[in-house]
Amino acid sequence: MLKKVFSKKIIRIVCLIVVFILLCIALSITGGEQVFFYKKNKKVPIYYVKREDKRISISFDCAWGTDYTDSLLETMESCNVRCTFFMVEFWVKKHPDYVAKIHQKGHDVGTHSSTHPYMSKLSKDAVMRELQSSISAIETVIGEKPTLFRAPYGDYNDQLLDCASELGLKTIQWDVDSLDWKDLSSKEIETRVVKKVKSGSIVLFHNQGLHTHQALENIIKSLVNQGYTFVPISELVYKDNYTIASDGGQMKNL
Repeated sequence: MLKKVFSKKIIRIVCLIVVFILLCIALSITGGEQVFFYKKNKKVPIYYVKREDKRISISFDCAWGTDYTDSLLETMESCNVRCTFFMVEFWVKKHPDYVAKIHQKGHDVGTHSSTHPYMSKLSKDAVMRELQSSISAIETVIGEKPTLFRAPYGDYNDQLLDCASELGLKTIQWDVDSLDWKDLSSKEIETRVVKKVKSGSIVLFHNQGLHTHQALENIIKSLVNQGYTFVPISELVYKDNYTIASDGGQMKNL
């Protein structure tokens, strides 16, 4: 009898350890560990904006191709939606025509670094080079300096946030991950996003997501029917006089 009780306790302990390990892995992949294991005075980027007007933002990370970008742009134009594209420098240099087209259609253009590294592992000088080089590449194409930055892999630390701020960049994460990078079906993407969105949400997509372009129109229509309005991140976030809570929620100071 004692052996059975002891065995059950061991099994429970092992299960808890496995769950904890899986949670850590999941948080690491999404960048959420920075918030989950929040320490006092730990700096965090903007994950969402605390507001009640049902404004939300769609964002796309651009690094590897343009196969579906025209379809995404066509859908947003037909739905009268503007969004935000975060672009890696090597993508900008390979596809300047798309960078220009995206900007001309009224979408935000933000930087996603120069070479897409884990930036928390870089020295300050290397971080500054990543940001300054990517800023310059974007400015060369659109004639404007980007003001928004998203860290590759959602990976950041205080040094990165300080460097970005020094260069006039707001560091943007997300609170709704479409998981389109996992090649979910269009229906799975749609269900996941619509279920998780709230006022002030920032939704993460990838312009090269396999089924993102198929899901986008239904997502937009469903959320519009729920009273949501889509704006670029530059119009969602507060420009000044704000605080970022420990969960990444940007809130206006009273």
